Amino acid sequence: MTTTKKYQADIIIIGGGVAGMITALELLEAGKKVLLLDRDEEKRFGGLARESFGGIFVVNSPLQKKMGIRDSTDLALRDWKTAANFGEGPDWVYPRQWAETYIHRSLEDIYLWLTQKLSIKFFPVVHWAERGLFEPANSVPRFHMLWGLGYSLTEVLKSRLNQFKGKSLEVYFRHNVKSLIESEGQVTTCTGVDELDGSEFKAIAGEALVIATGGINGDLDRVRKLWDRDEFGTPPETILNGSHRYANGSMHDQVSLLKGKLSHMKNMWNYPSGVRHPNPDKDLHGVTIVPPKSALWMNWQGRRMGPPPLVGNFDTRYIVEEICRQEKKYSWQILNFKIAKKELAVQNADFNPAIRDKKLFGFLKTVLLGNASLVREFIDTCPDFVVANSITELAEKMNQLQGDESINAELMERDIRQYDENIGRGQTFHNDPQLRLITHARNYRGDRLRTCKFQKILDPSAGPLIAIRMSILSRKSLGGIQTDLSSRVMSEKGQPIRGLYSVGESAGFGGGGIHGQGALEGTFIGSCILTARAASRSILNKK
Repeated sequence: MTTTKKYQADIIIIGGGVAGMITALELLEAGKKVLLLDRDEEKRFGGLARESFGGIFVVNSPLQKKMGIRDSTDLALRDWKTAANFGEGPDWVYPRQWAETYIHRSLEDIYLWLTQKLSIKFFPVVHWAERGLFEPANSVPRFHMLWGLGYSLTEVLKSRLNQFKGKSLEVYFRHNVKSLIESEGQVTTCTGVDELDGSEFKAIAGEALVIATGGINGDLDRVRKLWDRDEFGTPPETILNGSHRYANGSMHDQVSLLKGKLSHMKNMWNYPSGVRHPNPDKDLHGVTIVPPKSALWMNWQGRRMGPPPLVGNFDTRYIVEEICRQEKKYSWQILNFKIAKKELAVQNADFNPAIRDKKLFGFLKTVLLGNASLVREFIDTCPDFVVANSITELAEKMNQLQGDESINAELMERDIRQYDENIGRGQTFHNDPQLRLITHARNYRGDRLRTCKFQKILDPSAGPLIAIRMSILSRKSLGGIQTDLSSRVMSEKGQPIRGLYSVGESAGFGGGGIHGQGALEGTFIGSCILTARAASRSILNKK
């Protein structure tokens, strides 16, 4: 007969990502006994944030002021609402409230908490992400990057939590929670399987149960099922997985069975510049390339996309929309080694060891001299990179990679030469929207050193030529479990479910959709911190 393991604590937290870790830490420091259950291996404690860039959206920070960036909560809230495009109706009430809370509390509850409470430092330059293309998104730079990336945050949290292990904290990895159980009008019990030995377990919380299991974007079948066909048409034939392996929506299903409210589940923040991971550890494992601004963005036929031309870091959602309007929903970036060395980056801590390991000299070297080793690594190990010495050869290799004859070398070369000729006329006579966007980027010192000064693609001294095949990459859920401002899970009838909380991406990063239909970047880790701290305060206040 199989014996069921039994666990008990004041609070049970399901999920060991940043949101779960912070919720646990806040409760432990208040004297609570906490049980944390995570399905993944211990070496991946910290979840998706562990491999992220660690960018955090903050308004009116000391770094902004030091750089002369004039921000305000009114401007930030206007920008947020523009990107979010919130709809009307009751399901948008909590997302709007959470967005306003984030804007007004980002300095105190996120930035100062990280710097003063956890002694975490930020990179000394505020980056400017999602500037907007047709209308302002981030009117000013707000992307504060953790020194040490997301990896450093998870390491600090892990160190703080370890101080409580064996005392008031129990952490069990490879524990797959299968069901939530309602008893006497509240949900404070869960059951599941220990995947290390196959045994079953039952965990009972005396006060509260917190869902911190992430979104749904790690399950590509679910992504396709929920795909917003009105906005993006049918799903692409190939979608790469850039989410957490266990962000599969299983706890969303359990909440739904308990008559909890899910909202805006079709809203996702996917990236247009995914490539296959050089060392994959899951099906269709992908990573996000930071698209070089000086590269030409081409469609599946090797024709320049637009107008307007696609340029990274201005409007990610628009780029995804444009690619998904094509007959085949993948794209190419055409560039040369000189551009790649200066501008290519990968949104993953493993490919940024100098910043991750806080090696200032190594980082400055890549900024000043370029990151040739990263480019060579991807040329050698990523199947989506193609290298050649001529357009004809490049087109042949692109066709070989895709297994068809879609690329017409003559037409692709014509588009490239027209762009190069525009550069050759001199900046006074630049009449290409991409060159104007590059000028705009280079006017900000945070981008000047990482953006080429009007580099021709076919410059013989800048070769070889590189083509990068990019697929849509599934990344983050913008919808999720509906929560109030205390992170309590709401029922379909609009009442909180007693004992049950949701934080981070499982809650659509707050309220079941804090970001609306589009995000300003850096708001994901920030929302994890905000919702986790709200949940812990609510539990401690017995709300």
